Formats: sequence, C-alpha cells, structure tokens
Amino acid sequence: MSLNCRPACAEDADAMFALMPRLAAFEIPDSRTPEHLWMHDAAMLRRWLDGDADDVLVHVAEDGSGEILGIAMASLRPELLSTEPSAHLEAIAVAEGTEGQGIGKRLLTAVEDDVRSRGALTMTLHVFATNERARGFYEHAGYDGELMRYIKPLSD
Repeated sequence: MSLNCRPACAEDADAMFALMPRLAAFEIPDSRTPEHLWMHDAAMLRRWLDGDADDVLVHVAEDGSGEILGIAMASLRPELLSTEPSAHLEAIAVAEGTEGQGIGKRLLTAVEDDVRSRGALTMTLHVFATNERARGFYEHAGYDGELMRYIKPLSD
C-alpha cells in the first residue's frame, strides 16, 4: 500500500474527527464511556484547527488516493518530573480495518521526528492497562511503562 505521512491541514478536519472514536476501540473500563477517551482530544484538535494551539502538532497518514487512514497528535510540554523539554502523544488512531499495516508506526515516527526537531528530548503518553494491543505497540516502539495511575470511584 502506498502511504504518505504529512502534517495535517484544515482540509483534513472531517476525516480526523471521524477517527476520534477509534481511540475507544478496545475493552474500556466499565467506569468509562467511549466519549471519555476521545472528547478532550477532539477539543484539542478543534483548538488547533482554530489556530489556538501553537504547541500542538498533528500528522495524518493518507493512502495513494488521498484517503486519510490515521492521525497522530502531540503537544509540546515540559516533562512531568524533570521539566525538560518534552512532548506528549495525545492521540494516535488508524481507520478500522487498517490495523497491522504499519500506519500507526509511520505516524508515531513522523510525530516523534517533528517534536524532536522542535526541541523535545522525550515523549510521554497514556495508555489504559486493558489496552494490551496499544501497550505492545508502544513497548515495541521503545516506550517504557514508567508510572501507573490508579483511580477509585468515590460515589456509593
């Protein structure tokens, strides 16, 4: 398959928003709704499209016909503990039925190269413990599961 990864543009908006629900395409915890997993990313993408997020970088992957098959979005921000220049992978998603074709890997590499060129020394990300496919993908790409986040509902 012919695949091109490039910085996103406003003309990609509909296709990028259509991919947002793919961020919940795994067995999500019972305490969450699918929208919890992508609504803030969609809002960040909207701010970027409106020109109000200079610290956000967005890339898309398209096939030879120009169809958008994936999106990766990162924000530049200090690393949580060291405060060194860093980035955070906000979202990465590929179109349904295209998993395992190298699209995610190409997008991840593109966004890593972009944030590195802007001074980031590291890139962090969040992944649900139940999302084994994503965890394996990130570990294979060299990411280390450094912190664990715990949550407890406080309602009766």
